[in-house]
Amino acid sequence: MLRPTLAIAALSLSGLAWSAEPCTVDIHGTDQMTYDLKTIAVPASCKKFTVNLLHPGTLPKNVMGHNWVLAKKEDMAAITADGSKAGEADDYLQPGDLRVLAHTRLIGGGEQASTTFDTATLKSGENYVFFCSYPFHSTMMKGTLTFGG
Repeated sequence: MLRPTLAIAALSLSGLAWSAEPCTVDIHGTDQMTYDLKTIAVPASCKKFTVNLLHPGTLPKNVMGHNWVLAKKEDMAAITADGSKAGEADDYLQPGDLRVLAHTRLIGGGEQASTTFDTATLKSGENYVFFCSYPFHSTMMKGTLTFGG
């Protein structure tokens, strides 16, 4: 039997766990060239946010590789064009590209990768997009990310 003070403490802690906003998200990139999420909302209470990219497919990264890239919407086309020139060895991202706010490495079927970024780089109301920078994938593999609000 639980003592009353232990029971109250346990109930208090369980309430805290349920009220905390998640500062992480899992997203799947498939062999069908899709993400399973089209939107990601980052709560303003998160100081850091983690994206876990999982590739449940079977195709290798040189055939159906995926990454997760975060940028301002207006920068996506230029990032993918420059990334295509950078090639697979650089995860289809131009090394040191300051337009890229966060990204994972390129992965193939059965692999996973994560990125954690500081939300201080984000502004409420800004148009952010996440996408796969593998050549031509961003036409289908993209979504919006919102911060705060």
